[in-house]
Amino acid sequence: MSLAARPAPEAAGRSSTGVALRRPRRVRATALLLLLALLVLAALASVAIGSRNVGWSDIVAGLTGSQGSIAEAAVAKRVPRTLLAAVVGAALGVSGAVMQGVTRNPLADPGVLGINMGASLAVVVGIAWFGLAAPSAFIWVAIAGAGATSVFVYTVGSLGRSGPTPLKLALAGAATTAAFSAFVVAVTLPRADIGASVRSWQIGGVGGASFDTLTLVLPFLAAGAVLSLLAAGGLNALALGDDVASGLGQRVALTRGSAALGSVLLCGAATAVCGPIGFVGLVVPHLCRLLAGVDHRWLLPCSALTGAVLLTASDVLGRIVARPGEIDVGIITSLVGAPFFIYVVRRQKARAL
Repeated sequence: MSLAARPAPEAAGRSSTGVALRRPRRVRATALLLLLALLVLAALASVAIGSRNVGWSDIVAGLTGSQGSIAEAAVAKRVPRTLLAAVVGAALGVSGAVMQGVTRNPLADPGVLGINMGASLAVVVGIAWFGLAAPSAFIWVAIAGAGATSVFVYTVGSLGRSGPTPLKLALAGAATTAAFSAFVVAVTLPRADIGASVRSWQIGGVGGASFDTLTLVLPFLAAGAVLSLLAAGGLNALALGDDVASGLGQRVALTRGSAALGSVLLCGAATAVCGPIGFVGLVVPHLCRLLAGVDHRWLLPCSALTGAVLLTASDVLGRIVARPGEIDVGIITSLVGAPFFIYVVRRQKARAL
């Protein structure tokens, strides 16, 4: 492995919690296989469990396109929902890992930094003031809003002598989220015709999934994933610090910019189709560092699988605890992620990766 791909000295040994983070290749490969198996199980549970449980024969028939019974029709409806939960969870997991690598901030996450809310505000303004209706337009507008918000938050968090510290970035993101949330309410309050649908979308969920939605969003998610994976080696170099990375031949600004663009594409497109789902990008990378270490060439695929498992399982849990209704997945992830956010702040003291 070249010097540019080596993890930071602290990360290569032990984390601030004292847990060894270097993992043999066999352990990493095994972790990926286990995560893949968990994803398959979560997907099967998502197809089988709901307001009406279905049997294995109904699942097989539904997957082949048959809708001759209510159970088979339920399976056909749940398949795109399951696929959307998996791809959006993967996108948010990778986006969070890349953001943490770009900013060297253990608190970085599309929700914590206000990027999801920036994408949401852009979509709401587009709907209310410009008559935005096409789903493809939602994606473009959400990505633009996410990109503008990321630049704004990073600029505000960089003010002062110490530069963009984790605490300043988190505070800038929290302030931006609060302000943009208020703007969303101000925009939708006078518009009774869009208020109910916008409020439901703001919670974050995958209940309205369809194959058309998947077809629209997949190219954007694929582009973001490719940019993020191509930047994996550069993120390893950035973990050593900008000066060291530059000395090792990395074009720091280009690496950081391309990785950030990939992250913005992922979280913006995901927010456009599902609403602002928080904390997945925060929780997943920290868990994956315990499984795969800090090498982004392994961390990003691990984050994709873990994010897919987490969001799919959260969607299933939301259907179980509120039968015959359901709790949107954004609420479930917030209930899991908020305590984890506090844990990260207390254990790592929010210094840097």
